[in-house]
Amino acid sequence: MLHQRETTLQLTKLSDSAISQLAPSFMHLPHTEHADGKFRLRRYSVVALKDGQVVDLNKNEFMQTDDINRFQGNVIRQFEGIEASILESDGMREMCSLFAASNQLKNGQEIEIHQIRISAIYDETQVAPEGVHQDGFEHIALVGMGRHNIEGGDIMLYNSFNEAPFFRKVLLSGEVAMLADNKLWHNAQPIRSVIEGTEGHMDVFVLTAKGAVNELHS
Repeated sequence: MLHQRETTLQLTKLSDSAISQLAPSFMHLPHTEHADGKFRLRRYSVVALKDGQVVDLNKNEFMQTDDINRFQGNVIRQFEGIEASILESDGMREMCSLFAASNQLKNGQEIEIHQIRISAIYDETQVAPEGVHQDGFEHIALVGMGRHNIEGGDIMLYNSFNEAPFFRKVLLSGEVAMLADNKLWHNAQPIRSVIEGTEGHMDVFVLTAKGAVNELHS
């Protein structure tokens, strides 16, 4: 008999100490040469949570097929890894442990981590250039890590590609939305600066994992 856990959406929060450890590192994100590199500053690492410890697997190449990402599909994107001091921090261990426990990930399972700052450089800056989408994983965590001088950026969740969103929320610092990517679709509202001519941004971690919990094995 297959044991299935049908949790499609879960909201939770990181501790204040984790937020204070992780948030400052967004000041050091590099620009990239990718199509969204001018307004989405990013680091990317693949880790394993093994026996409660975060292990850097030293993988920094990311690719989505074009059936999943119509904006930058079939493009291998190389990113700088998340800073070692952040990967080794208690805050990172807390975030990964929360993700693994909530989704019943196996010990040592790979977790991909995107550390992203979206800068409000246009009248409307796209947070999710690909629009309503899925990312091709079973498990996703969207973690708010800070907002400065912006409005918008609400995450929006959908039961199907062509329906109105059933959930909408601005993720404040430390707030975590975990969703079953293979059951839900997601998007985010564009952001714009509140005070024109003054820099505005939105900081997020996105964690993704494949998962065997809801899969039938032949």
